[in-house]
Amino acid sequence: MATLHRKLLGLLPRVGVQVLDLGSGAAVVYRRGVRRRVALGKGADLVLRGRTAAWKQVPLGGTGARLLLDERETAADERKFQLSAASYLCGQHVTALLDRYEVNCVFDVGANSGQYGRQLRRLGYTGRIVSFEPTEEAFGKLRQAAEGDPDWQVHRIGLGREDTTQSIHVGWNTMNSLLPPSDYGKDRYKRFAKTRTEDIEVRRLDGMMDKALAGIDDPRPYLKMDTQGYDLEVFAGAGDRAEDFVAMQSEVATLRLYEGSPRMGEAIAVYEERGFEITGMYPVSREEATGRVVEFDCVMVRASAVPAGRQGHL
Repeated sequence: MATLHRKLLGLLPRVGVQVLDLGSGAAVVYRRGVRRRVALGKGADLVLRGRTAAWKQVPLGGTGARLLLDERETAADERKFQLSAASYLCGQHVTALLDRYEVNCVFDVGANSGQYGRQLRRLGYTGRIVSFEPTEEAFGKLRQAAEGDPDWQVHRIGLGREDTTQSIHVGWNTMNSLLPPSDYGKDRYKRFAKTRTEDIEVRRLDGMMDKALAGIDDPRPYLKMDTQGYDLEVFAGAGDRAEDFVAMQSEVATLRLYEGSPRMGEAIAVYEERGFEITGMYPVSREEATGRVVEFDCVMVRASAVPAGRQGHL
């Protein structure tokens, strides 16, 4: 005998409402266009409108997860697809590390308008975030992003090797930097052709940590740096307090966008000397013509900092 649910679904087309029955008590109802279902495996379907012939599902090993993609679209812009996938995977990996290492405070250095902090919240991190952004326009957006989040602190300062005042290049969208662009950078980004500067306050990281960690029992901080070629200067300002961080993330460059910025090998060697080891490298930008990676997000951990009982697979 048909259930009341099935009877109602059968009546809807008579009043101009179309029904796509997904079975097991689920259905999609709609007024216009053609919807089709694409099976994603046991217990899951995707409902699409319009062309679906190019959609393909790719199993991701034995995880039970599947990647659904339009092969024609991804082939048309392979670089964009790869970078988007890398960004997603980096976020997932960092979230897993924050849980594994029981991180309870993330230092977000080079926060810009708060993109990283918002991503952490979307991915389920509930601990403290302390964001640093020195430029006026970006900080205004950062402050708005953190409003209503009682455990997200924001500071309008830059971090560096010493306490000082410096001029920062601004007007480059998310790429504001204390360093001038290199010749390679100028060739790659037209935005570098025009610049203006702001005077900003710069402080050492070690002088900010006690205030940032106040009220946290057994602090287990994570350091994220994205300062457009200035990460090693930020790290130098941590001094001996670098030992406090259980894990970290730095944007490292294989091709120099800024004058005086370190190459990837130099930066990683410094981090490794201080006890950090690589757990992931995720491309941030690539040359369209050659395919060369310009920058990676490098994620690192202090292996000895894994809490007792948390040494399982990651």
